Order: sequence, then C-alpha cells, then structure tokens
Amino acid sequence: MTPHLASLAVMVPVMGLLVWRRVRSQFGRQPIRRGRMLVRIAIFALLGVLMALFGLRHPPLLEGLLGGVVVGIVLGMLGLRLTRFERRTDGGDGYIPNPWIGAVLTALLVGRLAWRFAVVMPQMTAVEPGISGAPALGYSPLTMLVFGLLVGYYVAYFSGLLVHHRRFERAQAAPGDGA
Repeated sequence: MTPHLASLAVMVPVMGLLVWRRVRSQFGRQPIRRGRMLVRIAIFALLGVLMALFGLRHPPLLEGLLGGVVVGIVLGMLGLRLTRFERRTDGGDGYIPNPWIGAVLTALLVGRLAWRFAVVMPQMTAVEPGISGAPALGYSPLTMLVFGLLVGYYVAYFSGLLVHHRRFERAQAAPGDGA
C-alpha cells in the first residue's frame, strides 16, 4: 500500500467518526457542560489564530478565513436566538440547539472536505516518490471560508451559551428566592 493510500485509509474512518460525533451533538437535548464548552472555545480560537497566521502569507486565504468568521459569528448569534434552555427533572440544565443550522454547517463541512479530497487525491497519487509538491488541503480560499465559518460559529455560539445559561440559572433561581 502506498503512503498516500495508507493515509487515506486512516483519514476516512477518523473523519467519519468526527462527523458522526458532530451530527450527534447538533441534534436533540444537550447537557450544559461548562468545562467542555470553555475548552472548545479555546481550541477553536487557537485554530482560528493559527490559520490566520498561516493566511498572512497568502492574502486570499486570510480573506476567506475572515469572511467565514464574520458569517459564522452572525450564524452563531442566530443559533443562540433559536436555542431553547430547559431544566430537566433531575435538576440538570440543558439546551436544544436549532437542528437546521447544525445540519447546514455539517453539510457544508462534509461537502467541502469531500470535494477537496476528490480534487486533491488524484494529484497526490500522481506525485512520484521522492518528489515533494503535493497540494495541501488548505490552499483554497473556499476551504478557509468554511473553516472560518465553523470557527466563528462555535466561538460565538458556545460563548453565548455560557452567557445565556448564566442568565437562565438566575431566572430559574429568582422565583424561588421570593418565596
């Protein structure tokens, strides 16, 4: 098995697992997990900064990333408006995200990755051993736009969830304080 096919054999199942976890976290009731949300905010922000630093050398990539971040922040704010908070019978707090926004973001991500793999893989297998120059998956402003969309959405959405959850907790505690 050539190294390119071996990397593909590893990447496809890993990507499938990541997409499955992403889809599962976008639909239905989700528990509020402050620690995980903070870690996700930090990871997405760090990845966004690293990709922006990479984009400084290639302005069209940076433009795609920044455009995606702006649209992602707007989608994150819309997602917050469409999210419902609830308190379960066991006392735990949860939220129900809007399934349409999650479905569109997942479809964009999967579609763009599939397209890039379809375009790049034939070029990677055509590269002869010992010759570098295989195209990189990130060298596309459209791919960077989709990545920026995810970064902007998740940083805005999870930050907003934490703020709105705190407000929800205060509103739930207020009626009990007056009694």
